[in-house]
Amino acid sequence: MRILILTQWYPPEPALLLQELAQSLQGLDHEVTVLTGFPNYPSGQLYPGYKIRLRRREVLEGVPVVRVPLYPEHSRSGLRRALNYISFALSAALLGPWLSKRPNVIFVYHPPLTVGLPAWVLSRIWRVPFVYQIQDIWPETLAATGMLNSPRALNMVGAVARWVYRKAAALLVISPGFKENLVDKGVTESKIHIIPNWANIETYRPRLPDLALAEELGMAGKFNVLFAGNIGEAQALDTVVQAATYLTADPEVQFVIVGDGTALEDLKQAAIERGLTNMRFLGRRPATEMPSLYALADVLLVHLRDDPLFRITVPHKIMAYLASGKPILAAVAGDAADVVQQAGAGLTCPPQQPASLAEAVRVLQTLSPGERRAMGERARQAAEGQYGREETVRRIEGVLVSTVSSHV
Repeated sequence: MRILILTQWYPPEPALLLQELAQSLQGLDHEVTVLTGFPNYPSGQLYPGYKIRLRRREVLEGVPVVRVPLYPEHSRSGLRRALNYISFALSAALLGPWLSKRPNVIFVYHPPLTVGLPAWVLSRIWRVPFVYQIQDIWPETLAATGMLNSPRALNMVGAVARWVYRKAAALLVISPGFKENLVDKGVTESKIHIIPNWANIETYRPRLPDLALAEELGMAGKFNVLFAGNIGEAQALDTVVQAATYLTADPEVQFVIVGDGTALEDLKQAAIERGLTNMRFLGRRPATEMPSLYALADVLLVHLRDDPLFRITVPHKIMAYLASGKPILAAVAGDAADVVQQAGAGLTCPPQQPASLAEAVRVLQTLSPGERRAMGERARQAAEGQYGREETVRRIEGVLVSTVSSHV
């Protein structure tokens, strides 16, 4: 089966999940091509070695990749972000038919919602179905992150989303809450498939800490609570800064922030203004370094804003955290908290409550090493037993095959 993966983001951007999907589908004897943009996320700056051109072909980790031009941007400006999204959508719709062979099915990665436009155009031109995987619910995500506040504009985005859902042959969602959301919007329940993201249990696994690296990064001799990932409005990491103020009397506790995003500079400034010495910012690190960084952590932290949308969201970082075999502190509500609680992999606390977050850190710190190790072992067991890559990709393949078979 020939499969086209349509996504605005792909490695070297932090979109390893899609690369793993492409490689796994290749391993199942499918012919896979990726249609994507020039890499610029999350900084909004083109990655070294790339220049905007009409097209670029390359092979990454054995997967053929076709890149089309876009407007590089990832600032807080809603207008500029929209130009980034729309520019890729138009390029993919106009150039895609000329740059890629006709597939049997198109696998579409959302966000952003605008990727639904080229998905529909290409499906019409080639007369093939498209399967739409939803990682974020729009327009709710736009409202929750403050990217779009106009009720009229949000209603328009909602109308476009419902149109895309109707045109898709099948929809993949990552949580039960996402499915309920779509059903409430009138989407036919039978076309929705709940398939959670997987944990890369080969890359992320329990490992001994690199003591030299710990010294280099200022993590030696500390109780390290590590957050890794995008740093934006949705993550609300100002809560972590406030929680750190409750813990200044304990010289061992340290929050380590790994990543980049629109809120990073504000976060650094807030820590400076409070005179905090128990926060360390490591910036964006290569994906290949992340397993080693996780190994230096005593606790892995996930935090999202207190918003109805995020109660039905399961951040992909939770899967990597589980696979790493470390205790997880999930300052979230809803489906994401359920994943951690059901696995017995750590503690949960309400989001955007600094005192609760600080207290949860204290509780984890006072546990014995054996108790924390047991949490990490249960995390790893959940990753292997419930969120393995092979089984999850097989389920995605099943949806793709059945979609092609039923397409008239």
